[in-house]
Amino acid sequence: MALAARTGGRGACLAVGRGAGPGRLVAMDAIARLLANPGDLPVRGALPEVRAAVERAGVAVLTAPPGSGKTTLVPPLLADIVRAGAGVGAGSRARAGAGAGRIVVTQPRRIAARAAARRLASLLGQEVGGDVGVTVRGESRTSPRTRVEVVTTGVLLRRLQRDPALPGVAGVVLDEVHERSLESDLVLAMVADVRETLREDLRVVVMSATLDAAALGAAWDAPVVVADGALHEVDTVWCPPERPLVRSDERGVRREYLQHVIAVARRAVAERAGDVLVFVPGAREVDDVVAGLRRAPLGGLAGAEDTADGRRSEEPEVLPLHGRLPAAAQDRALRAGGRRRVVVSTAVAESSLTVPGVRVVVDAGLARQPRTDHRRGLAGLVTVMVSRAGAEQRAGRAGREGPGAVYRCWSEAEHARLAPFAEPEVATADLASFVLEATCWSRDGVAGLRLPDAPPRAALEAAEEVLRGLGALDGDGVVTARGRAIAGVPTDPRLARALLDGAASVGPRAAAEVVALLAEDLRASGGDLSAAWRAARGGGAGTEWARTRDRLLAVVQDADGGADVAGDAPTRAVRDAQARDTPRVSDAVVAEVVALAHPDRLARRRAGSTAYLMASGSGAVLGEGSALVGQEWLAVADADRSRGRDALIRSGVPIDEAAALAAGAALVREEVDVAVEGTRVVASRVRRLGAIPLSSVRLSRVGPEGAAALRAALRRSGVGVLRWTEAARGLRARLAFLHRELGPLWPDVGDDALAERVQEWLPDGTTDLARVDVLALLRGLLPWPDAAHLDELAPERIALPSGRSVRVEYGADQPVIASRVQDFFGMHETPRLAGGRVPVVAHLLSPAGRPAAITADLAGFWDGGYTAVRADLRGRYPKHAWPERP
Repeated sequence: MALAARTGGRGACLAVGRGAGPGRLVAMDAIARLLANPGDLPVRGALPEVRAAVERAGVAVLTAPPGSGKTTLVPPLLADIVRAGAGVGAGSRARAGAGAGRIVVTQPRRIAARAAARRLASLLGQEVGGDVGVTVRGESRTSPRTRVEVVTTGVLLRRLQRDPALPGVAGVVLDEVHERSLESDLVLAMVADVRETLREDLRVVVMSATLDAAALGAAWDAPVVVADGALHEVDTVWCPPERPLVRSDERGVRREYLQHVIAVARRAVAERAGDVLVFVPGAREVDDVVAGLRRAPLGGLAGAEDTADGRRSEEPEVLPLHGRLPAAAQDRALRAGGRRRVVVSTAVAESSLTVPGVRVVVDAGLARQPRTDHRRGLAGLVTVMVSRAGAEQRAGRAGREGPGAVYRCWSEAEHARLAPFAEPEVATADLASFVLEATCWSRDGVAGLRLPDAPPRAALEAAEEVLRGLGALDGDGVVTARGRAIAGVPTDPRLARALLDGAASVGPRAAAEVVALLAEDLRASGGDLSAAWRAARGGGAGTEWARTRDRLLAVVQDADGGADVAGDAPTRAVRDAQARDTPRVSDAVVAEVVALAHPDRLARRRAGSTAYLMASGSGAVLGEGSALVGQEWLAVADADRSRGRDALIRSGVPIDEAAALAAGAALVREEVDVAVEGTRVVASRVRRLGAIPLSSVRLSRVGPEGAAALRAALRRSGVGVLRWTEAARGLRARLAFLHRELGPLWPDVGDDALAERVQEWLPDGTTDLARVDVLALLRGLLPWPDAAHLDELAPERIALPSGRSVRVEYGADQPVIASRVQDFFGMHETPRLAGGRVPVVAHLLSPAGRPAAITADLAGFWDGGYTAVRADLRGRYPKHAWPERP
């Protein structure tokens, strides 16, 4: 396994913790009380089976419906198993302190992790930070008494990379693995690796609402537990638009479709009791729908004074919910209040997160998925229809606390055509960070991990090329010291490189501020990143951008590199440094950091055009009204790949040519370009930044260094630009026949093959292809001494008994000869070529030159078909001889 490759073999099980003290006994008492009285959560019936599986095998796979309580009850169950010091299967060794150690529970998102920790702590009658803690990016609330810690998948990934033994951890609950994010797939494989090679005592429960439990159980060699706890009934209301609407385009969800979603939400508020949860794909759509619902009164249930849960049917409160909101705003949406609520959310509320009070779901039917164009070097999120599994997850939110309803903004017929499951990220996303993490994990990299799905080969190769360009991998694909430093920054490797290198050139704070701008995907009107930087600074210290900036600054200023950056707040020294370091906003600073992050997106305006060519080779255009119009060079931060031929530049900053060349130095190269214009070979020595031409000098001839370019030029134009005489075409056809029938001894003379061997047959320095003697050049390719048998193996002509000789046509699948029937009289057997391997096809013609018969078996024809041909032709051509036995 990958970890064995990293550690050099199988490690001994490690003891964790120091036994159970009085504080822990109190903690376990609280957990035991919860398990003894789990309430009406449907998953409670499966807990004995989960306990038995973990006690027997040390690992279990649990699948349970959405909202069944698995996230709430399984982590305490695992903590109780650990407290009891249960064995982990036959052959396992008992350890001192087997009942000690923390249970770590993963959630795919920060908001879900905080909500899960808060709910479990409240069931124990505590605040978060006691028996139940939480650690997410930028926040950690734990204490020495914490027994269950809820973390994001990324936090556990960082801990595994720092110490695969997971000291102090007795069990891991991997929740919502069906979401199939890159981090989720990585952590799933890494934890399996740890259990197999280092920590066989580590208890693991893998959980999801929708997964192929049998396949996962087989991969883990684990018992599978299926919880059939029934949720409350959820009615489905189909609400397609009255007329066909385009749901989304390259700019996102269309406004007219959002208006339809708003109308359906208003209908749901009027028709059903309880809080309403509206699903839309992104933060912008959340804001638009919230604004649309707030624009006019929603009212309440017609003719009703009170809702089903006892709250007054006054004007509902409309609240947003997405990952970019401050924690306080997220918590507000996740806490039931005195008023009825309409919560408009992204997919953060789709799974592992219960919004209390919800009895109605309005589903726009859209989701965001990553897509990467490896040829262009562009990645981004696209809007797609939700999968059927995703739609079921969303609908399940309405049946969590009682009977409910889901209003789907599409038709039942459309629903039947939805994909069963969403594509896993590994199949569609940029893999640079994924490959770097896997390579840091072990020398075997991705190949050493038991992943649910193998990544696409092209995506892996593109990621490896990016990482080599960053200096993160060496030529053999082994992670470098620089690569480990990049991996230690909790962001995309490109942004990590920009942070580390930019800190030395523009200063740590400026680098952190711009990288935070890129990481949080903040944009200003017109796509001007300098304007976005100024706007972000004006937002104050409580914004997500400010928190990301502070975290990145803490990383770059941490000389030891040992802090848990996923949870630690900036130190006093860092805050003091931040106060002293206030960089001036300028295009040059932003451009340098952006170019360090994305040198392949440096762009130059095409001559005489407003369009751009990026270093990656992709064309790009500015949006209408962009503040960047007219700039010669741009450092592009984000470009939308969904437009078609040219990408749309969504954000960037002007950069001067010298700065572009410095940032993209690794992409600067000189090469010979060759083009075929008519029959002329035109060569130039071109200096480029990636695909962007910088200078060009015309050459008088094509030297050896231009061979590759000449081959490419001939492939583009085709060897038909040469002067092909009839004799040259005939020899080429004969050689092609022999190559096909006798193999590589005889040369391949197809277009691509001739272009590939151009240096062999085209005289050095040729500039006028019309003067090339193609026949002589083909003869030069003949294999000697076998060429002496050319006329025997593939003759140009064949002599017939009448004394005539006919040309052999080699263009078809079999060689063909054609002549009058009388010319074949006396030829008993069909001529065979290529050393007797291939019979010719004889076209026997009437005296008028029309086909009378076609055969590759003359002997059979004379014995059979000739009789009918003779009877027909002798009546029409009586003056010609028609013997019975020719």
